[in-house]
Amino acid sequence: MSDAVLAIEQLGFQYGEKPVLSDISVSLQQGKYYALLGPNGAGKSTLFSLICQLLRPLSGSLHIMGKNTQQHTRFALKQLGIVFQQSTLDLDLTVAQNLGYHASLQGMPGAITRQRIDEELTRFGLADRAKDKVRALNGGHRRRVEIARALLHKPRLLLLDEATVGLDQNTRDAMNTHLRELCDIEGITILSSTHLIDEVKPNDELIVLLKGKIKLQQRCKEAMAALGVETVQQLYRQMHVSEER
Repeated sequence: MSDAVLAIEQLGFQYGEKPVLSDISVSLQQGKYYALLGPNGAGKSTLFSLICQLLRPLSGSLHIMGKNTQQHTRFALKQLGIVFQQSTLDLDLTVAQNLGYHASLQGMPGAITRQRIDEELTRFGLADRAKDKVRALNGGHRRRVEIARALLHKPRLLLLDEATVGLDQNTRDAMNTHLRELCDIEGITILSSTHLIDEVKPNDELIVLLKGKIKLQQRCKEAMAALGVETVQQLYRQMHVSEER
């Protein structure tokens, strides 16, 4: 797993006496879209918090670009772009100000910051909203701003924690299509957690997390063929039923 963008080995975590994640081992390669599928409470958000070092693992290890995240904290965080389920935008700042503040935290020079803000807002169709306060944007546009902000410093790994929850179907579809294009065109690796089964596509790399354990990591269409099912819904239902037995 030395060439992996993210390598997680035998990761474990618990809150007090309650185990949340147990013996998690996954490997994420460059330029691929990974859908992390699991019900609410499966441990998806906890896993994300461990990757971005809001929590420390009780066992196991995490490596980003071959370097241990605990030993190379600053390097690891530089490689990450993160969009949490709950918005972290400042509603009273403009779109450009929100992105500029993020760039300053990343230590980006002013000229590069302005260029990257223009590039990302254009990419997400928000160039004409740069001077608008975030409070004036709808939910879909706010999510676009958050993803644009996460990509500003050109991370190698983009983490999306239930990032499309609450968006209308058309906005979700457009955003999911665009994110997969980022993998193909930019070579970025995306790990996107969701409990919305319709967001997982046959060509995605699928990771199924149930009760704090990884039950599957495989190309989605290959997993469906192996289980003899035709849809992601059927695959997930079959795995969930097997887990409950």
